[in-house]
Amino acid sequence: MNILILGSGGREYSIGLAISKEKENHKLYFNPGNGATSQIAENINIKDYNELAIWAKENAIDLTIVGPEAPLVDGVVDIFKEHGLTVFGPSRAAAQLEGSKVYMKNILKKYNIPTAAFIETTNEKEAHDFIDTMSEPIVVKADGLCAGKGVIIAQSKDEAKQAASDMLSGSSFGEAGTSIVVEEYLDGYELSIFAICDGDNYKVLPAAQDHKRVGDGDTGPNTGGMGAYAPTPLVNDDIYKKVEERVIKPTLEGMKKEGAPFEGVLFIGVMVVNGEPIILEYNVRFGDPECEILMPLLETPVSELFYKGATKQLDKLDIKIKDEYGVAVVMASGNYPYSSSEPAEIIVDEILDEDLKEHTHISYAGVSMQDGKLMATGGRVLLCVGFGKSIRQARDRAYGLCGQVHFAGKKIRTDIAYQALK
Repeated sequence: MNILILGSGGREYSIGLAISKEKENHKLYFNPGNGATSQIAENINIKDYNELAIWAKENAIDLTIVGPEAPLVDGVVDIFKEHGLTVFGPSRAAAQLEGSKVYMKNILKKYNIPTAAFIETTNEKEAHDFIDTMSEPIVVKADGLCAGKGVIIAQSKDEAKQAASDMLSGSSFGEAGTSIVVEEYLDGYELSIFAICDGDNYKVLPAAQDHKRVGDGDTGPNTGGMGAYAPTPLVNDDIYKKVEERVIKPTLEGMKKEGAPFEGVLFIGVMVVNGEPIILEYNVRFGDPECEILMPLLETPVSELFYKGATKQLDKLDIKIKDEYGVAVVMASGNYPYSSSEPAEIIVDEILDEDLKEHTHISYAGVSMQDGKLMATGGRVLLCVGFGKSIRQARDRAYGLCGQVHFAGKKIRTDIAYQALK
């Protein structure tokens, strides 16, 4: 197949890397890709979605996979479908499950899907009055897309009120925060569960756990994610069953009733409280860094999974997962997530250890090619990914690879997967 992947991060790189390793010989393109995607595919750079769709037709693209949330919320899938192209991802209407936290919470409420008690409002007094009725901590969320940073967990009512006021005034997140959600804090452990959906059918991938905070022991500010592992032993068959029956099925039925059938990746942020899965939020694409470990864990060809998802044939697919664990460690630039860093050359040592050669790889994210050198130019630069028959073995291999990669100011967490190894 001729396959086009939209995006430029580690998530998109890992999808392309998995497809490039399939037995079938695919022709791969990235738009726009990054400095390393050109090693596994051809990079193009077309910003206008209509022009991109015309390019896809002219180049006989059989499948387009949309990685990030912004193009989905902007309606790229609708445009590609209008051109008669096969594309994997939700429509603009269905992408509102991530594009608007207010919309998402109201869908959860309407279809009786378990979630935290909440209020959605554009009114400062209403927000403050609701905060006065709550116990701390209190969660305040901006409605729109904020690149994973629009959530404040306030430790006091005063802090929650300040956060709500800052969002509603536009000073925190601009237009994305002029409508907000205030909700109760759930005390439990968090999981990322991904369902590949075709509007009617779905396939659930192994649950992963992300590490959002920048520092060891979950300290410091939230980031886009500093590492992840899967499958997590913190989920069992009972939780999977509850998520399918109480969450995925009513969501797919509900979205059909809303006139926006959900096709693509339903990313379910789950908080398990006393053995019960409560939904924190939905996203409409793979998590990053979860995608970087889930793609290589698939025994089923990634291209086949996405193609059948895009053509309403998931009921004909028997999905197979490798019997192993994956751990991804994000290598970030020195000033992440506070500010940008100076570009730095990336040096990867020649890997002589056969174990590391066979069971690890790098997924590149915030990198560019300058004068033939691969440079660290983004916040999250790359991920060192390891696999093994146990979480500990996979983690040790991932960190072993970290020791082979060098650039000025590199920053990692040293405790990825600690929840599973306590």
